[in-house]
Amino acid sequence: MNEPCGFGTVTPKITEELALILGAGSVSSDGEKIAAYSHDEVAERFWDHPYRAEVLVFPESTEQVAAILRLANERRIPVTPRGAGTGLSGGAVPACGGILLSLERMNRILDVDTDNLCMTVEPGVITAEITRAARKAGLLYAGDPCSGDASFIGGNVAENAGGNKVIKYGPTGSSVMALEVVLADGSVTWFGGKRRKDVTGYDFVHLMVGSEGTLGVITKIVLKLLPLPAFGVDLLIPFPTVESAIRFVPRIALEGRVVPAAIELVDHHSLSQAEKFLNTRLPFDQAAAHLIVQLEGNDREVVADETERVGKLALEKDALEVFVADNRSSRDKLWKARKSVAEAIMAYYKNYAKEDIVVPTDKVPELLFSVDALCRKWDLEAANYGHVGDGNIHVNLLMADDRPHWHEEMEKVRTELYATVKELGGTLSGEHGIGLKRKAYLPQFLDKAQLELMQRVKLAFDPKGILNPGKLVFWDKNGEGHEA
Repeated sequence: MNEPCGFGTVTPKITEELALILGAGSVSSDGEKIAAYSHDEVAERFWDHPYRAEVLVFPESTEQVAAILRLANERRIPVTPRGAGTGLSGGAVPACGGILLSLERMNRILDVDTDNLCMTVEPGVITAEITRAARKAGLLYAGDPCSGDASFIGGNVAENAGGNKVIKYGPTGSSVMALEVVLADGSVTWFGGKRRKDVTGYDFVHLMVGSEGTLGVITKIVLKLLPLPAFGVDLLIPFPTVESAIRFVPRIALEGRVVPAAIELVDHHSLSQAEKFLNTRLPFDQAAAHLIVQLEGNDREVVADETERVGKLALEKDALEVFVADNRSSRDKLWKARKSVAEAIMAYYKNYAKEDIVVPTDKVPELLFSVDALCRKWDLEAANYGHVGDGNIHVNLLMADDRPHWHEEMEKVRTELYATVKELGGTLSGEHGIGLKRKAYLPQFLDKAQLELMQRVKLAFDPKGILNPGKLVFWDKNGEGHEA
């Protein structure tokens, strides 16, 4: 079942044509396989009904992607690009059926250019492989999403994934120099290049970043690389209250005169779930909240001085203790716990809402006070964690498994939460994207002028509306846009 979007359907004849383009082994009409690829990390029970593609394809080159889109555009068949399926917004869910275009076979690192400090990759490369390839060349790829061991770089770019190091290096888009893109009609173009400066025309590179597959299919990516810091430490700092942890964050820069690579918050409930999931323990795990502060640099004495300065300041600001992880084993243990929180919550809770709220950093305490109030009002639990250094908090609302009308009640809670977020100057998503999950709430955060402008941009790139329909901008059977 899919939305009644008014698109063409995939007939046996079209399946044959796809097989001629790709080869029979790269086209699947198997129902079970299609079902497995027709969702991301958002479980199907959270949707109003199952969404299914009609055919699944596995291109291996830009030319094949272009041929698929030419065919789809001619017949007005929807195309949903898909990476590793690690998304948390339903961005890769085929809302209108059609062709599900998996990019997993386009998985090559094409070039590590040490002269220009960049790397060219295909969209199906796992993000952690990019990190390792850069490190092997003595360089740093700064993108560090918590899903990096599984997510594809193409999905990171399509959602403008943030991750742990945004405070110092910015989100994924800050590392994107150029993109090869197949447009809806099958034409192929390059946006950007191996240049650090470029104001020749519109900045289409960063229009594509975060566009969730609605404007084109990304087939190559040029990523900026940086010198690899020689030294690094992670500080684990427990606090007696969540508020005291958050209030300490701006003091690191203002009083400590340090810009960390990462500042992460994990509250007690989040940490306890990760510990149970990993069968491990971290120090002071009964504390209300922990901060993970990552420091790095090329001078051992400078890093040591910054570590001492931040640690001393933390103790002055009510920290219970400061633990220094300065070897690979202890640092990996620390980050494994942080990166496992989302998976742990999904393992132990059946009814939840995983939100991706971002507010101005000074409003984070107010946001979390509001979450506490919502929990009391609706008899919920909450697990809050995330990138507190840039105001992006993953608010997880948790309901009892035996609550009969949990879905309807959770939507009411989300509506109240979003209203508070807007009042605080925040917005709907910091890094997970809008996808199918949040599309109905866009008008709450974007005014009519912006929504109409998005429609016109979509129309310019994709006149027939075939690219990832049902996301960001809707298209009716006449090919006209309307608000979410």
